[in-house]
Amino acid sequence: MGRFGCLLGGLEMTTFRLCKISVIFAFIGLLAGCATVSLEQPKSYSTAITDTDDTVLGKYAANKTAQHVNQSGFYPLIQGMDALGTRLRLAEKAEKSIDLQYFLMKNDTAGAVMANALLKAADRGVRIRFLLDDVFTTVPDDSFLLINKHPNIEIRIFNPVSRSGIYVFNFVGQFNRANRRMHNKSFTVDHSISVVGGRNIADEYFQLKENAVFVDFDVLAVGPIAAAISESFDQYWNHSLAVPIEQFIKDKKSEDLGTIRADIAEELDGIYDTVYKKALNSQLLQDLIADRKPLYFGPARVLSDDPDKLVNVIDEAHMKLAQDLGQILEAAEKEIIFISPYYVPGESGVQFVRDLVAKGVRVVILTNSLASTNHVPVHSAYARYRRDVIRAGVELYEMRANAARELSGNEDDPNALTLHTKAIIIDHRYMFIGSLNLDPRSIEINAEMGLLIDSEPMAREYTKNGDERMSTLAYRVLENDEGKLEWHARIDNQDVIETKEPLTRWWRRFKAWFMKIAPESQM
Repeated sequence: MGRFGCLLGGLEMTTFRLCKISVIFAFIGLLAGCATVSLEQPKSYSTAITDTDDTVLGKYAANKTAQHVNQSGFYPLIQGMDALGTRLRLAEKAEKSIDLQYFLMKNDTAGAVMANALLKAADRGVRIRFLLDDVFTTVPDDSFLLINKHPNIEIRIFNPVSRSGIYVFNFVGQFNRANRRMHNKSFTVDHSISVVGGRNIADEYFQLKENAVFVDFDVLAVGPIAAAISESFDQYWNHSLAVPIEQFIKDKKSEDLGTIRADIAEELDGIYDTVYKKALNSQLLQDLIADRKPLYFGPARVLSDDPDKLVNVIDEAHMKLAQDLGQILEAAEKEIIFISPYYVPGESGVQFVRDLVAKGVRVVILTNSLASTNHVPVHSAYARYRRDVIRAGVELYEMRANAARELSGNEDDPNALTLHTKAIIIDHRYMFIGSLNLDPRSIEINAEMGLLIDSEPMAREYTKNGDERMSTLAYRVLENDEGKLEWHARIDNQDVIETKEPLTRWWRRFKAWFMKIAPESQM
C-alpha cells in the first residue's frame, strides 16, 4: 500500500492457536520471564461531549425523535458498502466528536479509508477518541503512534500486551489477563447517532475482500440511545485497562504527521476513486436524512458487560450482558431466532433451549457450517451438541458456503459465504444486535455489548420470508431414523439432502475432528 502502508501497516485469530503457542512456549516463557504494561500510570479522564444539539446530526436526531417520546430511531445496515458508507458519511458530517470502540482493525483498504476519514474530521476540529482491543489488530504500532500525534486524536489500546522483549512470551506470561478481550463494537458521532453491530474495521466485514463474503449486520441508531452508548464507551475509555498508546510503545520514528499528509492524500486519491467513492455512493445516510427511507422507532436499551468483568475471576456474577439477556429470553412467548456465527451451547445452553421449547416457544438457530466457518476449532466444539439441540426440538440451520449467488442475484457469483451476524429476534418484536457470540468466550471470558430494540415493524421486516430465505441460504440439520445427521436444503428449486458435512473435503473434516482436542472453554 506504498506510503500509506507505512501509516497503517486474515480473519480474527482463534484462541486455540494462541493456546497452542502457550503450550509450546510456556516453559521457555517462564524461564525467560515476561514484560508487562503498567496500568497505574496517570491518564486524562474524559467523557462524551454532550452539547451537540446545535450540530447537523444533533438537529437531525432531535427532529426525528421529536414525535417519539423516549424512543430512538433505527435502520438495519445489511450490505457491507452501506455499513462502510454510513460510517464515512457520519465522519464527514461530524462537528464535535467521534468515539470508536472496536475489537480489531486491519492494515487494509477499509482501515485506510477509515483512518483517512478520522484524520479529515480531526483536521476540522472534531475530537476523536479511538479505543481498540490489542491482540488481533494488525495495524503497526508506529502507524497508530503517528495518527495519535494529531492534537485532536487520542488512541487507547485496551488490555495491551507489552511490546518489550518477545511478544508471544509476554502473552503467555500474562495469559490469565491477556486472554480476556474487549469485543465491543460501536461508532458514535456528536452524541447523536451511533452504529452498533458485529462488524470490525477490516475488508471482509464490508464485502471488500475478493472471493469471500461476510454476512454481517449493524444497526444505525438515532436519538437518545446514542447517549446510552456514549455512557458505555466512557466506562471503557476511562477504565484502568484502557492505556494511552504512547505510554507503552516507544516512538522510534522522527516523522511528523504534518510532513507526510500530502503523500497520504495523494495515495488516498486512488483509494477514493474506487472503494471510498463507492462506499459514499451507497447513499443510505443521505436517503435517511432526506426521508426517502423511514427509520424504525422504538424504546431501546444498551446491554453491556462491565469492563471489570475482564479483571475478575470468571464467574456468573460478572456476566452482566448474558444475565440480562437471559432474563429477556426466558420471557419469550412465541419464537426466538438466534443468529450467531459461533454457537457452542454447552450442557447448560442445551437445557436452556430445551426449556424454551417445552413451554411452547419456537426456537430457530442459524450458525455456520463447517464449509462456511472461519474458525474450525469452534465448529468442532459446536458439532458435539448438534444432536442434543435437535432432540431438544430446535430448528437448526447452518449457512451454505456457496449461497452467495442467492444473496447477490448473480448466478455466477463465485464468492464463499461466512456468517458473521450476531442477532436475536424475539416474538417478532424485540431485536438484540451487537457483538455477542453464543459461545463460552463471549459469554464468560470477553466483554461484549449490544442493543435491545423494541420495534415490531423492524423485527418483522428483518424476518420477512425468513423460512423461505433460510431454506435457500442454509441447510436444515436433521437427525434421521438411524441417528445420523442429514443436511437438507433447496438449491436451484431442487430439494437436496447431504449425508456428510456439505461442501467440504476430507482434509477440512479431518481438521474438524482433530480440533476436538481444543479446550471448549476457550471457544
